[in-house]
This record gives sequence, structure tokens and C-alpha cells, in this order.
Amino acid sequence: MQAKPRPLPMAADLYGDIEPSPKASWRGYMPGLLVVGAGTLAAGFISDHYGAPLTLMALLIGLALNFLSDDVRLNAGLGLASRSLLRWGIVLIGVRVTFGQIAALGPVALAAIVVIVALVIGAGVLAARRLGFSNAFGVLAGGAVAICGASAALALATTLGERRINQGQLTLVLVGISAMSAAALVLYPILAHMLTLSDLKAGFMLGAAIHDVAQTLGAGYAYSPDAGEIAAIVKLTRVALLAPVLAVVALFFRPDDAGAKRQGVPWFVIGFFVLAGVNSLGVIPTLAASIAEQLATAMLACAVTATAIRSPMRQLSAGGPRPLLVILAATLVALALATSGGVFLIAG
Repeated sequence: MQAKPRPLPMAADLYGDIEPSPKASWRGYMPGLLVVGAGTLAAGFISDHYGAPLTLMALLIGLALNFLSDDVRLNAGLGLASRSLLRWGIVLIGVRVTFGQIAALGPVALAAIVVIVALVIGAGVLAARRLGFSNAFGVLAGGAVAICGASAALALATTLGERRINQGQLTLVLVGISAMSAAALVLYPILAHMLTLSDLKAGFMLGAAIHDVAQTLGAGYAYSPDAGEIAAIVKLTRVALLAPVLAVVALFFRPDDAGAKRQGVPWFVIGFFVLAGVNSLGVIPTLAASIAEQLATAMLACAVTATAIRSPMRQLSAGGPRPLLVILAATLVALALATSGGVFLIAG
């Protein structure tokens, strides 16, 4: 009896340490892409009509379709969605960032954001090691909390490679990040009101602490319009740090084989920088920027859906709650540092 091929990994393999995606014609990609597209459209419908986070809905629908991962006819399309669309989605995130927005915060706020991101990632690594996980998992969980939630988790998993981050771990991080970001959307503005923070300080705190971009903007504008604008700039500054963090991770986490070729900075990291630089020049038309943002959102949502469909559920359920404790530890550190920064460092 011929053994059934095992599903391909959900994240891109920059180091070439797992089997490559199958070669397929455009017809070969269609079954998997149609499933991913239908699931993502359903997630978008729920998000638009009921206000639920798109990432969380894409995850839940993808997990509900997980039984389809046994169908080898879907492998090519699922692989394309969880790899190529992910990489291009990361590049297109650059249209959300300009260097002028970052500079407008001032050197103190900018330095505080960089320090918060570094310390949160460090907290993730320390918590992971304390709970018996690898440094790579700590970087994945801490980086997802520190930078931009599910988008950062997918990008970091892509950079780290399947040998370091397995499919169950990535899905647990995506689930944990989505849940905690949704909770932050409700709870953090309440905390800011309890502390009677000014719009500037509240905007900094919300922008520096909440995981995903959508939840950050929702919480900021729920506090006040001015706080929402500050939260957006702070959050986009964190998003801009995704590229240098990925570059550092790519340099530190090299192939285990000493004779293996040294890897350069991933192309999607360079693309992110280039697009952010072009956007900073103000030469991208508003319509084009809007389309690019929508494409980035759609591509990342498709990547989340495909990731969930391809997740090995037995491995996911066997992980238990301990991986979520790493995310929670990084989340609490981020909240403490962001609140302290908003209260003591930001004037206004």
C-alpha cells in the first residue's frame, strides 16, 4: 500500500531544509486556492457584518476546514497561499509606513518603541526557555506580541523555517495572538481611562501595547480621535520594525549544517524597506496605496486561512496551554512597558 504523502509545511522555507512545494500548472493550484479563497471570503463577511477580527475569523474558518488537509490535490494551492501570498503581503505592508510618520513622534518616543520591542521579544525568549521551549519559539511568540501580531508571527515563522517552528506551534501563536489582541481592544482603553491619560499618552500606550493593527486602531479611536491618530503612528512604527527584526533573526538563526551556504536577508524584507521608502517620498497615489493596503490585508488573511487548514490538529492539541503562557508573559511585559512609557516618558 502506497504511503500517503504528508502535508507540506505551512511556512516558507528560506533555508531549504524541508521538501519543496510541488510543481503544478495553474490548474493544479486552483483547488487549494479556491478553498482558501472561499474560507477567506467567509471570514471577511463575518468581520464586516459583525465586527469580529478578520484574522481570528480566518483562523477559525481555516481550522474548521482542517479535515481537507488530507486531500493531496489541495497541497499546491495551499502551499502557494501560505508562502507566496504571505511574502508579497509582507512587502505590501510597507505602504502603511512612512519615515516622516516615525520621525514626527520625536526621538524619545521612537527610542522607547525600539526598547519596548526589544524587551518584549527578550521576555518571550526568557519565558519560552523557562517553560522548556526553544529560543526560536520565544522569538516567534515575543516578536508577534512586540511588532504586529499575526502578520509578524507569519513572517517570523517564514524566516525561522519549519525545522525550528513546527506547524502546531505557529497555529497556537496565531490563536493566542488573535484572542489576546481582541481582549486588549476592549480592556486597554478602559485601563487608559482609569489612569486618566491624556490623548497623547493614551495613544502611545495603546499603540505600543496592542498586538494587531486593526485592534490598535479600534482601541485608539474608541478612546478619542486624537488618541487614535497617535496610536496609528506608534503602531505603524512597530510595523516598520518588522523588517529589521526579520533581518536580525535571519542572521542569528542560520542553518545547522556548518557547511551550508550562508543566507542573506530575505527578499521580502528588502521589498518591505523599499516600499516604505518609496511611500515616504509621497509618490504613491492615494488610490494605489489604498489598493495595496487592501491587497496586503487579503493576502495575509489568505495566508492565515491556509495556515490553519494545513495545521496538524493532533500536534496542536498535544501542545497544551503552556505555549500560550509564553504569549501571555510577553503581552503583560508589553502592557507594563507601554503604560510606563506613556505615563513617564511622553509629555502631553
